[in-house]
Amino acid sequence: MANKTFYIPALIGSIFFLTFVTAQEKPVTDICLGCICEAISGCNQTAICSGGVCGLFRITWAYWADAGKLTLGNDSVERELDYSNCVNDPYCAANTIQNYMTRFGQDCNDDKVVDCYDYAAIHKLGAYGCRGDLPHQYYQVLDTCLKYHQSGNHLDVRSDAK
Repeated sequence: MANKTFYIPALIGSIFFLTFVTAQEKPVTDICLGCICEAISGCNQTAICSGGVCGLFRITWAYWADAGKLTLGNDSVERELDYSNCVNDPYCAANTIQNYMTRFGQDCNDDKVVDCYDYAAIHKLGAYGCRGDLPHQYYQVLDTCLKYHQSGNHLDVRSDAK
């Protein structure tokens, strides 16, 4: 985790400085997105497409489609490479997640709060499977990352925190 101390904040800052989700408030915090990235792929930028998933966030075609089929240039013409181009781009992938969570965000763990733990479950297990058990390694990395950022920076990782 020490080697990633610099990497995660740098990734978070670079990804979200230029995000283009402006018409609505983003449901997922920047810290949460960074921790989901860390848990799902180790934020491995060399992981392009493999086994039906692509990019830092390991997004499937169906997930991308459910999120509105975002494109890099906001093209209105659907092209064959739009999916892989978008989800392999950190900005477009982050906006895909924001759109997906706007559509499917819910309290998956029944704690009466929709927070990063719920978004991470939705991201990994899908909108209709998020009440299932998360893989141990995924949960451990996510939880460690969130606790690190919450205690170290005194941040609340809940999307509704002010």
